[in-house]
This record gives sequence, C-alpha cells and structure tokens, in this order.
Amino acid sequence: MLLLPLKHPERLAPFVEQCLIDRVELIAVVGDGCVEIEDQIDDLVVGDGSDTDRYVTTSSHPDEPLADALNMAEVWAAAGENRVELISL
Repeated sequence: MLLLPLKHPERLAPFVEQCLIDRVELIAVVGDGCVEIEDQIDDLVVGDGSDTDRYVTTSSHPDEPLADALNMAEVWAAAGENRVELISL
C-alpha cells in the first residue's frame, strides 16, 4: 500500500518498476491525491503498450481511513501467500 503524500515523487517510477519485477499483485494508494497517483501508476505500467506482460492491479482509496484501506489489501493478500506493506516515498 502506497501512503500519500509523496515526499519524493521522483521515486514513483522506480518503485513501480520494482513492483513489476517483484510480481506485486496489487498497488493500493491511500491519501490526498490517490486517484491521480493511481492514474500515474497505471500509465507507468502500460508504458507505450508494447510489453503486454506488464500488469499490476491498482486501487485508490479517497476519503477512506487508512485502517479500512489496509483491511481491503489484507483481504486481497489473504488469497495467496502475499503480505501487505505500507510504503511511503
């Protein structure tokens, strides 16, 4: 889960690339501006569209308490052998 605001916006693209390398299944974004950051993440994942193997599910949680967004991510992670991490950039 990506916690906003971004203190270092230049770290967003490398973070997304590492998520793809690590085969992260969900990037949930919470905090002010989360809808816009989710859109940026989607654009980074899709790129120019030539690499169809690039995929990660994204979600944004405007006006939701952090605890509720974490609960959603934990339910998502419970389906596999995944864990939820709270990330600040």
